[in-house]
Amino acid sequence: MNIRFDPEVATTAALLDALCDIYCNDPDRRTATIALPNPDTHAEALIAQAQNENLIDKAEQHDDHLLLTTSRQTFWQLASPWLKAPASSETPLRYTQSNNITHPIRPNNAEGTIYERHFPQIDMTFSLRTADPDADSEVFSAWMNLDRVAHFWDQRGTRAEHAAYLKERREDPHMHPMIGYFDGKPFGYFEFYWAKEDRLGAFYDAGDFDRGLHLLIGDAQFQSAGKLKAWWSGVLHYMFIDDPRTERLVGEPRVDHVRHIAYMHRMGFHTLKEFDFPHKRAALTVIEREKFFNDFRF
Repeated sequence: MNIRFDPEVATTAALLDALCDIYCNDPDRRTATIALPNPDTHAEALIAQAQNENLIDKAEQHDDHLLLTTSRQTFWQLASPWLKAPASSETPLRYTQSNNITHPIRPNNAEGTIYERHFPQIDMTFSLRTADPDADSEVFSAWMNLDRVAHFWDQRGTRAEHAAYLKERREDPHMHPMIGYFDGKPFGYFEFYWAKEDRLGAFYDAGDFDRGLHLLIGDAQFQSAGKLKAWWSGVLHYMFIDDPRTERLVGEPRVDHVRHIAYMHRMGFHTLKEFDFPHKRAALTVIEREKFFNDFRF
């Protein structure tokens, strides 16, 4: 696909909008080329800024215009416009110890909306917002007391107990609890964690920026095929772009959660091994950054 830009009025914001229109509406699109006719000083400045912001892969002179080459791999690894809070990678790299494990100091959890993305395929906007122990405890408690959720989470309790649970997660530096929304309606809980200092870290060779996830879907209508693929895509996308040093995502679902594991495999995960936590037999599931951005159709 080729598109043309007037270099006199083009900006990197306009370029990003054009790339969003291309790659978000065509999941199979792998490359797109942008033509800048009659390149001048303004065009050169635009190209330099676009390269600095990683919007383009390369720029080449062709007759009387410049061709800017872009790719889906590069585009989907951009933090903008998806992240709505400072990225974890902005935290200076320093190390600390907890439970005799040396690991990077983790960023403080930002408030409010962290990630937001519109999915044209279902015409809905998915977002992740940091869980508020007071405001979110009612819906969170209702979800935790559902039979199908309690079967795997084993966290039945009162609203006060669940508010305390969220508060504990908020105060744990290796955790970031979030509520998932579609068009402003809460539908699920997502608990992101840094794997190295998590209980999972002892069961494999965890990297400094490996990240894991616990989740539950409280509203069953968001388990339909299109919405299921959308929120899985959004969640995994967020985990990778929040820190470019995250090369691997991991999970540890119960081995009898067959449907969940099967869908993780469809998303590109593989099961590395099975192992025993004190409270469950778990599958260690893994997906690499390169596979996700190369193979998955967003």
